[in-house]
Amino acid sequence: MNAQTSLSSLTTLEVGGPARNYVVATTEAEIIAAVKAADAGGEPLLIIGGGSNLVISDEGFDGTVLKIASRGFVANSEDSCGGASVVVQAGHDWDDFVHQTVLHAWSGLEALSGVPGSAGATPVQNVGAYGCEVAQTIAAVRTWDREKNAVHTFTNYELNFGYRDSLLKQTTVNGSPRYVVLTVEFQLLLGRMSAPVKYAELARRLDVEVGKRANSLELRRTVLALRASKGMVLDPADRDTFSTGSFFTNPIVPAEVAATLPETAPRWPAGDLVKLSAAWLIEHAGFSKGWGLAGELSAATSGAAGTAAAQPDAGTPPRASLSTKHTLAITNRGGAQAEDILAIARQVRSGVERQFGITLVPEPVLVGCSL
Repeated sequence: MNAQTSLSSLTTLEVGGPARNYVVATTEAEIIAAVKAADAGGEPLLIIGGGSNLVISDEGFDGTVLKIASRGFVANSEDSCGGASVVVQAGHDWDDFVHQTVLHAWSGLEALSGVPGSAGATPVQNVGAYGCEVAQTIAAVRTWDREKNAVHTFTNYELNFGYRDSLLKQTTVNGSPRYVVLTVEFQLLLGRMSAPVKYAELARRLDVEVGKRANSLELRRTVLALRASKGMVLDPADRDTFSTGSFFTNPIVPAEVAATLPETAPRWPAGDLVKLSAAWLIEHAGFSKGWGLAGELSAATSGAAGTAAAQPDAGTPPRASLSTKHTLAITNRGGAQAEDILAIARQVRSGVERQFGITLVPEPVLVGCSL
């Protein structure tokens, strides 16, 4: 393994061992060439964009790690009837792209401001926040099909979008996708007003009714402030932002399971099922913000769920904990390894399962490791 290329430097969580082979691709042609070379050589392949949704094992990756670094976007069409058709390169920084759509008066993505990572990763996870999902505005995704050795473009319908899910995710194993995203095409309305505001907390901050529109730039600023208050906007000075964002997805369960929870437990209809708040379940299973800060993870993992770890020796810094701002994020407090992050995740998942009989599902991609 090449110890010179540490994967911890390529992820927002800052954990992960070395890569045996590391390649950076800045154009579509370079991406395809790198994938073809790895596949021809029988190399395991890991794709990294912004590295915001990855937990990579401390052993690293014994294969080729391809960093997607293509940038740029272009409006293929723009008219008052059809809106704007905008194609963005997979490696383009997502928040920069959202900012540009607001500045160009292309409406529809403003509620996804501040989400870390690259544009190409958004359809894989069907990234969503504050009542908005990329599935609502994606027209097509251009990919490299590794099985057929050819470019394949998916329409929105063909991507089989679901809650934090898509065909692209379903065909990815251990961070290695069948379909490597090259570009994403968005269909956006024209105008300075946002898409209808669907999230109650955001509507209150904007002083509008749910379902009404707001100025897109004002909505973007409000979303960024809300995310920052929860440690969900990357900030080198704030250890709460050294995370993968939400570590667990909100559980979607049958109505009879939701009925076993207290009436105060948040819940939302999800077709014939009910979506629950993972943050509420975590907090009410005894895990408060900052849980794990009291000591070394070796002590924390041997304690009871929801019980703070033993005090460390003087001068021993904490390595990992739940965010001090949001219980859904597991954070690297400095010097944490992947196993420290996973130890907290296992404790939280076990505690919620014991308390409520609900098993939380991790949102980030776990590479070379598991819960």
